[in-house]
Amino acid sequence: MKQPKKLFLIRAALVMQVLSLILFAGEIYVDSFGKGLIYISWEVHEAIEITAVAGLVIGFVLGLMLVRNLLARNTKVEGQLRVASGEFHTLLKEHFTQWGLSPSETDVAYFAIKGLSNMEIAELRGTSDGTVKAQLNAVYKKAALESRTQLLGYFIEELMAKEADA
Repeated sequence: MKQPKKLFLIRAALVMQVLSLILFAGEIYVDSFGKGLIYISWEVHEAIEITAVAGLVIGFVLGLMLVRNLLARNTKVEGQLRVASGEFHTLLKEHFTQWGLSPSETDVAYFAIKGLSNMEIAELRGTSDGTVKAQLNAVYKKAALESRTQLLGYFIEELMAKEADA
């Protein structure tokens, strides 16, 4: 659904709900506190109630349409995210293989890209901080990069280039 149509549906649903609220609240006020102040024929009274109920029904239907569209969009975005995640993982594996990374260097590179610190990587791998630094330096050298930031940036640029080609 296009954005202007969604905005129209949201606004229309809200307007219908607010108008119905005003009609019902006004009727309750008159019934409770305004006896004798305002005389409304039973025909007008019924028309107000029918209009208010119609507004609630229309607002409810528009709300359901919005929820259905949002759920469909959410499902689509989740699917795209799964594809992107799979593509990113495939891209990482391809480059790690091209660069000739050892299994240990591959693990360290994955953890570094995920944003873990050297200390966290060392704890997860059961090694020292110095070992992780050495392995990261080997990754940078094999990839012709200089830092963790460049490593992550390299893959982001690759994904953006693939998206532009698609």
